[in-house]
Amino acid sequence: MKVGLIAMSGVRVQDAELMALGLTLPGFVERSEVIASLPSLSLLTLAALTPDDVELSYHEIGDLEREGLPAGDFDLVAISTMTAQAIEAYTVADRFRGAGVTVVMGGLHATCVPDECAEHADAVIVGEGEPIWKQVLDDARSGRLQRRYKAQTPFDLKNAPMPRFDLLDPGRYNRITVQTCRGCPHKCGFCASSILINPGYTVKPVAKIIAEIRAVKEIWARPFIEFADDNSFLHRAHARELMRELKHERVRWFTECDVSIADDEQLLDLMREAGCRQILIGLESPGVDGLDTLDPRRWKLRQVDKYERAVRTIQSHGITVIGCFVLGLDGQGPGSFEAVEEFVNRVGLYDVQVTVQTPFPGTPLYRRLQAEGRLTHPGQWDRCTLFDVNYEPMGMTRAELERDFRALVARLYAPEAVRERRETYQRLRRTG
Repeated sequence: MKVGLIAMSGVRVQDAELMALGLTLPGFVERSEVIASLPSLSLLTLAALTPDDVELSYHEIGDLEREGLPAGDFDLVAISTMTAQAIEAYTVADRFRGAGVTVVMGGLHATCVPDECAEHADAVIVGEGEPIWKQVLDDARSGRLQRRYKAQTPFDLKNAPMPRFDLLDPGRYNRITVQTCRGCPHKCGFCASSILINPGYTVKPVAKIIAEIRAVKEIWARPFIEFADDNSFLHRAHARELMRELKHERVRWFTECDVSIADDEQLLDLMREAGCRQILIGLESPGVDGLDTLDPRRWKLRQVDKYERAVRTIQSHGITVIGCFVLGLDGQGPGSFEAVEEFVNRVGLYDVQVTVQTPFPGTPLYRRLQAEGRLTHPGQWDRCTLFDVNYEPMGMTRAELERDFRALVARLYAPEAVRERRETYQRLRRTG
């Protein structure tokens, strides 16, 4: 049996003006290039759970498209896609099925709209794939493939296999993903992350994480690790144990976590010593506007007064912060763009990521805007890019949101603005 694992990689943007602008702003495309070059950890994990008698290969969609989709090379393909790439994934799946290849679709998008994905696949995996992947393969081999698979119990990361990093082309990737935990307790309404696949929060044993990093180091001499977590280090005892062990591995790494990490300066010291170079924090808004309806517990609303101190504290430990902001939140008006820029410059953020609020299928935000009749492009998943407006905002018109977002991008990522942020970081770090 020949199985192809296909990652729908790459960053998509429909706004032609924003795309053209991005091509002239290296700071804007830098993070996009990083994301586009990350391998699919979920597919590499499924590969590790594949029986030895299955002939297996991993492919990025761009490579396959250049080769003309070699359907004859596979008996079955597994396609993992995010929402922005879903329409393209449907086209790829239809072409494989038309050539007689069995298609299995999974991932976050398939979990949110399984019936739609089933129109383009022979089987759809809903939720976590680890517990049922072997059954999918067994059923495919015996001709009893079911239309839908869903694990009955959450997957325990204590049983996580070693991802098949050896399937990757070492020269292709500038960062390698390793997962240390799964889930996030905050449940922000717009968030389309692994909480839709597994709503709990669980950590992977430290010994397994270190073993994965060592496996990566056997292939890449000086790897940069990106932890594929929604919110790292909420389990403080686990985080400290990991940092103490990670210190000996001499790797550089990046992760995403929430602003509460600033309350634990001892952990920040351990993180820096263990090779942490940068963290991304979802600040969402520099003020209370837009934060009051973000999550049921209003956790971020209660943190906003701590943002400036938190960023300065983290960066004083030699860990740079990417502050992530969402424009177009309900409650935000035209002044929100200037407020983001002012906060970034005042606080000395090393870097910034701005996105447009995006209602992804399966999220509370999507359901609310759908009920309010505010979705402007329902089903047009190629607009779920984080940069294209696909709903009617409240505090401004759609045209104003698009125009002012482009203008903010141009200001934030202009070479002189990027240089000033870097210099401010260095100056505050020396004097802090």
